[in-house]
Amino acid sequence: MTRIEGGVTAAEGFEAAAAAAGIKYQGRDDMALIYSGIPCRAAGTFTTNVVKAAPVKWDQKIVAEAPYVQAVVVNSGIANACTGAEGYGYCKETAEEAAKVLGVPETAVLVASTGVIGMQLPMDRLKKGISLLKEAKGEGAEKGTAAAKAIMTTDTIHKEIAVQVELGGKTVTIGGMSKGSGMIHPNMCTMLAFVTTDAAISKEMLQRAVSADVKDTYNMISVDGDTSTNDTLLVLANGLAGNPEITEENEDYRTFAAALNEVNTYLAKKMAGDGEGATALFEVKIVGAESKEQAVTLSKSVVTSSLVKAAIYGHDANWGRILCAMGYSGAQFDPEKVDLFFESAAGRIQIIENGVAVDYSEEEATRILSEPEVTAIADVKMGTASAVAWGCDLTYDYVKINADYRS
Repeated sequence: MTRIEGGVTAAEGFEAAAAAAGIKYQGRDDMALIYSGIPCRAAGTFTTNVVKAAPVKWDQKIVAEAPYVQAVVVNSGIANACTGAEGYGYCKETAEEAAKVLGVPETAVLVASTGVIGMQLPMDRLKKGISLLKEAKGEGAEKGTAAAKAIMTTDTIHKEIAVQVELGGKTVTIGGMSKGSGMIHPNMCTMLAFVTTDAAISKEMLQRAVSADVKDTYNMISVDGDTSTNDTLLVLANGLAGNPEITEENEDYRTFAAALNEVNTYLAKKMAGDGEGATALFEVKIVGAESKEQAVTLSKSVVTSSLVKAAIYGHDANWGRILCAMGYSGAQFDPEKVDLFFESAAGRIQIIENGVAVDYSEEEATRILSEPEVTAIADVKMGTASAVAWGCDLTYDYVKINADYRS
């Protein structure tokens, strides 16, 4: 597997664009387009929140029923969530306008929105934005990066990645972009993610790979414990790489799935580390578990603990908070057998052994916890299963950002 420059435009046949439509923000791009000149197989996963935004409902229907997809239209600033029949109608209007402008069927257009909940979309501006996207669309890394920046809300950095693998003697590319910074919690998070690939793969196998992969990537991140109304992951495959079509779980499927995991893991970690107000990516590894389910439960409990997150912000090795979070997770383990370590680019230190503090240096622990990426590793000594969750520290700025988000 090789990392290459770019994002959604890295795969053959995909174009992208950004435009300033004035949906909510002024003086910046706030609409993005992903486009394939030929039909794509599409797969997706969506929020588990009962309150689902109109674009989620539209995309679920298109992914399940449409014969193919060619375009994704995204706006930032307004989420089109809790907007009733009118909001869903705007999804249809968006698809109709994009279909007319791009010369594709209405059912080949996916839509996505992110931003403030409860506001209706200004359709006159959005439709004008679609025309601007049509004029601006093109190939190349610059276009993909512009699209990745246009979908940001409170994000501080744009997020994109591309990788290449060999499948059946052909070079296959997978590229992606995402946005997410707040209202992020496991079981999809407040996020939009879009992945493109020129791999030839059946719709069934594409959906299988996507559904399996979110369990270890986007479903393992949390910023603030709030599961969004708009969470969407869309994956488009146009087959232009010319590899033998993947129709079963063979070696090519496993190679493709590993590359997809590389892309999704990178994007998931970037979102966790870019949590609103965050100063550090916080990674929690549970090892020695008796089952994957147990490890997942324990890691999520620690990474979502407000007290643990606050301690990470303070560079404080307050290990009691980690054991406490493990203890109320619902997973059974023996706290008197747990070993705990902290690790970062500054080194690794053991904090507790068999549930009791060792004679460690608080100064060294603080130095290790002062890095922009910090890992806590807990060994529960019950088996060979493991899991990794990602989050961020909890800072004063998180409250400031969310106290006046609508203004």
